[in-house]
Order: sequence, then C-alpha cells, then structure tokens
Amino acid sequence: MSDDPSSPSAKVAPLRKALPCPECRKPSQREHYPFCSDRCRTLDLSRWLKGSYAIPVVDDESRAEDDGRD
Repeated sequence: MSDDPSSPSAKVAPLRKALPCPECRKPSQREHYPFCSDRCRTLDLSRWLKGSYAIPVVDDESRAEDDGRD
C-alpha cells in the first residue's frame, strides 16, 4: 500500500453539479465553469463588454410632470 496521491484509485468528487454551457449547451468543464471552453467564456465576456446584456430603461414621462411640486 502506497500513500501516493496520484494513485489511480483516488477519485476527486465534483464540487458542484455539471450544468450545460450557457452558450452552446454542451456539458460545462471545471476549468471554464460555467462554460465548456475558453471560446464560450470569451464570447460571453464580449457580449457583456458590448452592452448586449443591458436592461433597457423606459423613461416615465408622467413622473417628470409630478416632480414640479405645487
């Protein structure tokens, strides 16, 4: 019996459940979590930087009129 940590019988339990990649729906990889690859991670970052994930804001004109207090 050896105490070698690289023995084939040693198995690492996953830290969290594997979810599908939000970009391509392939199984996610631990190194790129929650994505499956560096490519999908870079695509998502690119969308964030371009503002594609921005929440549209609608100005409510009726509130602007109410702010002129009597």
